[in-house]
Amino acid sequence: MVSILKGVAGSMQVFAHDGFDLAFIEQQPSPEAEPVLLIHGFASSSMVNWVSTGWVKTLNDAGYRTIALDNRGHGASGKSYVAADYTPQKMASDASALLDHLGIARAHVIGYSMGARIAAFLALAEPQQVETLVFGGLGSGLVDGVGDWDPIASALLADDVSTVTHPKGRAFRTFADQTKSDRRALAACISTSRIELSEADVSRIAQPTLIAVGTKDDIAGSASELASMMPNAESFDIEGRDHMLATGDKSFKQRVVAFLGDHPIGVR
Repeated sequence: MVSILKGVAGSMQVFAHDGFDLAFIEQQPSPEAEPVLLIHGFASSSMVNWVSTGWVKTLNDAGYRTIALDNRGHGASGKSYVAADYTPQKMASDASALLDHLGIARAHVIGYSMGARIAAFLALAEPQQVETLVFGGLGSGLVDGVGDWDPIASALLADDVSTVTHPKGRAFRTFADQTKSDRRALAACISTSRIELSEADVSRIAQPTLIAVGTKDDIAGSASELASMMPNAESFDIEGRDHMLATGDKSFKQRVVAFLGDHPIGVR
């Protein structure tokens, strides 16, 4: 059953999967438009990651059908406080189910940060659904980890933000407060959503892949190192951007539109 949520950015649709009501937006400029599935990062949402940064407009203007999902635990989607609900495998299954729900056999998939990790797991689990991949804000950290995030979980659960002294923890707590996120759900998510892939795993991701990381990003790891582990990947440096500011960078959008244009669905 599908319901509609009304919001400042228009209507969000909701479908049920794996015990969660999952919200998504969809914009289709023409019946023949190729679909692009957008998967946002940790503590973000489809609106914050993809609408407010101009991604949906950019892709629509380029002629693409855009579908952006609120991951479980985020945005307008259902929440859980059970860490086991937030593995990349389970969140990738949500993305796969959304494509099935919309009758989309094959799509371009763009993920940012945690969303890029989910996209990688989706490509491995359901390769027939994924035409191309864009990993934004995640490079070699997909394989060798993205640092110690335990202080971030503690920061999310702190009663008073003024008591948070860990710099990265404070940054993510501030971001979660700004996005009016459910901090308990995010704390559960962060403990299990960072499962890594091995070099052997990523070497099996055969789809054309663009890996884009800000040159000031201290979270993602190296884009070029990850690209070197994959059979059909290329890297792109988002100049002068850190992990947060790279998301809406104009050069990043331009490079992605060109990449998608070079790899139309059904043409390899």
